[in-house]
Amino acid sequence: MTSGGEAQARRVLTEAPADLLLDRLADELARSHRITGVELFQVDYRLSVLLPLGDGEPLTAPGHPAWRCFDHQQPVLVDGTGWFPVGMRGERRGVLRLSPVPDDRTTVGELTRIATALGHELAAVTAGTDVYRASRRARRLTLAAEMQWELLPGRSRDRPSFRLAGQLEPAYAVRGDSFDWSDDGDRLWLSTINGTGEGVAASMLTALATHALRNARRGGLDLADQVALADQAIYALHRGEQHLSALVMELDLASGVLTVVDAGSPRLVLLRGGEVSEQTLDKQFPLGMFEDTDYRAQRFDLRRDDRLFVLSDGVIDATDQHVRYGETALDRFLRRTGPMTPLDAVRSLIGDLRAFVAGDLIDDAVVVCLDWTGPQP
Repeated sequence: MTSGGEAQARRVLTEAPADLLLDRLADELARSHRITGVELFQVDYRLSVLLPLGDGEPLTAPGHPAWRCFDHQQPVLVDGTGWFPVGMRGERRGVLRLSPVPDDRTTVGELTRIATALGHELAAVTAGTDVYRASRRARRLTLAAEMQWELLPGRSRDRPSFRLAGQLEPAYAVRGDSFDWSDDGDRLWLSTINGTGEGVAASMLTALATHALRNARRGGLDLADQVALADQAIYALHRGEQHLSALVMELDLASGVLTVVDAGSPRLVLLRGGEVSEQTLDKQFPLGMFEDTDYRAQRFDLRRDDRLFVLSDGVIDATDQHVRYGETALDRFLRRTGPMTPLDAVRSLIGDLRAFVAGDLIDDAVVVCLDWTGPQP
């Protein structure tokens, strides 16, 4: 049951101007809960720092209460200061710092729900203001990266029958790698693109492929025809001089049947019962390489709690002084991600790659992790 204070906080958020969500919420919490300290920290594009909205110090230490809150998606109270997860439907946006907060279960539960409501409002208003986007970047994005991040549906998604997350690297300078997803409660569509080229040209090619796949999907075409339409769109514009690789999938959420079209795609890896295996795919021509390519779909049966990784070649080919990260290291790391959520698995793998190369990756890399948790009542 929603309390009067919680209901009023939701009304305040709904009615607040897009750029004043936090200010209006702070005023309401001061009135209703005598909370005098309100600060929003958003996770940056690399998933490596929590950045304050406005003045304040970025938070990077993994053991900080804010990061414990972000990682476990649970409120954390330390000496009268509360940290609350801000997100919606599995998309983690950051944490809300509130003080003073009493160590009272009812109050903490109410404030947790208010922080979630803030997450929903942030998602609703972000398209109309740059306030929140500009505050969640630790440095300037390249133009190509700006285009790529605007193209994404989000970075993580949770539903009763699946959990999903993806990440691009180098986050502030990515060019052509990307991913996209959509679900309607019965099916989940997921595409991962291993782009080609440099800078804005690579981003434009990826955007064309993504929008063509969306157009075909929303038009009700089957999976192979979706890929064929995207292939034709790229070929019509570039006549085979530019092309890109893609892996396009459709998961039946009730049965676990996975339909796949491999258009010169990234790698598809299955983690089942602690064992890692690469799925054997029928490799077909990349999108836009030839006119009127006839694509064929494959089908695989997933088991409850199977985990899939989609990995672009930038992951395996990451190098440190000419030493490749390689498949052995990759398989060993993927095996260790079993207990992690998909977002934590993706973030950990990207972090391991950064540590291996001692900095940002030079080549684009995309990692997507999908868990099918089984049919739901």
